[in-house]
Amino acid sequence: MSQQQEAAGTAATLAPMIEVEEVWRSFGSGAGAVHAVRGVSFSARKGELTALRGRSGSGKTTLLNLVGGLDAPSKGKILLDGTDLAALDEAGRLALRRDRIGFVFQSFGLIPILSAAENVGVPMRLRKVPAAQREERVRTLLALVGLADHAEQRPTEMSGGQQQRVAIARALANEPALIIADEPTGQLDSETGRAVMQLLRAVVRSEGVTVLVATHDPQLMELADRVVELRDGRILE
Repeated sequence: MSQQQEAAGTAATLAPMIEVEEVWRSFGSGAGAVHAVRGVSFSARKGELTALRGRSGSGKTTLLNLVGGLDAPSKGKILLDGTDLAALDEAGRLALRRDRIGFVFQSFGLIPILSAAENVGVPMRLRKVPAAQREERVRTLLALVGLADHAEQRPTEMSGGQQQRVAIARALANEPALIIADEPTGQLDSETGRAVMQLLRAVVRSEGVTVLVATHDPQLMELADRVVELRDGRILE
């Protein structure tokens, strides 16, 4: 690789994936308005794991929903890889969520009647990925999260940690640029939760994906590249 190519690759890695500029999200109006997010600004680089830290009610989930295109800010701007979310119509936001973002939830969100492999394959079915390509990607992802031997098990036959690993594999199915994880260890014991966070850390390195994770667990902060702390909807400097 030439020095110019190497420099270009480094610049791409250092470029921001997430840019949040003076974002507000308010619910209601007038004196009774609730300001869940108040003038928040931050950025996250490509291939970086950023943790949103804060107690329940601090605005973490609201901010994740805004960055993930599940909600729109009352004021301010959000850019994902240079794309202004406000410039997209509903179809555009849906395509962005389907093709560029993977979601991991505290409650796992797996479909109970489907096997682990079938759950991982759901996002690719929605994109009409050919069966052979889909099945190969499912095998690769289950191996990545350490569940190659559990492909046929249903969620009820798996531990909480295993279910969350399936959820992470599913989030990676369409090769997203960004994974948004909302309290992914909230229903897990501390040891299993740490293992899941270490897996997310490994995913950042192996897949080159950006991860934005909300957590209130201080023990997990050390695994993040950077920590953004929220309190009452504001970032603490």
